[in-house]
Amino acid sequence: MQDRYHLSREENVFLARKRGVESIYSGMRMENRNVTFPQTQTIIDGVNVAGVELDDIQAILNLRDAWNYLLAHLDDPLTLAYLCQLQERVAYREALAWGKLRDGTIGISGVAYVPPVPVATTVARELSELLATPLSSTETSLNLFAWITRTQLFWDGNKRTALLAANKILIESGAGILLVSDRALLDFNTLLSDYYETGNPTGLKEFLYSSCILGMDIEKNQ
Repeated sequence: MQDRYHLSREENVFLARKRGVESIYSGMRMENRNVTFPQTQTIIDGVNVAGVELDDIQAILNLRDAWNYLLAHLDDPLTLAYLCQLQERVAYREALAWGKLRDGTIGISGVAYVPPVPVATTVARELSELLATPLSSTETSLNLFAWITRTQLFWDGNKRTALLAANKILIESGAGILLVSDRALLDFNTLLSDYYETGNPTGLKEFLYSSCILGMDIEKNQ
């Protein structure tokens, strides 16, 4: 699985900023939040929107802050502490706790798989091994996304945190961005549920690679 795009850091940061609202909207829809793209854009612009739940407004603003943090800290090493910093911003005032690993059992809606309670030393080791595996930046980012979503490291915001972490790898290496569009959402959810149950990420990764990695050539055509 090779990198689909080979951008400069400047080009990839430009792409990430230009697609920023779409990325935030993508993160919201991945969590089944009932918001539209225009509502998301308006809230990001600082205007209250009638009919949008306060929790959804908080989640949108949290994702905005998390994306700003990511872009301001692209050169920071991707460690467990970094993941906690991302999740702290994603789940601020939303989760049972934010900025630290969950310390209790949770379930995943619609699947029988129950992720074990994470242990910090094990998580740090698995993360280090994942990032050290000699693969393309794109495949590493997709492996990271899959790992975070299935291990459910945090009480809430795992898919959003996974999306951000995967994009950190892509952006810093000039490999594009990961964005799950509305038209890809059904297939994404189906494949993610299958991955939760089987532990085999191949189908999910192939779909994300073919349908959800964007680069400057797409941006220019638009």
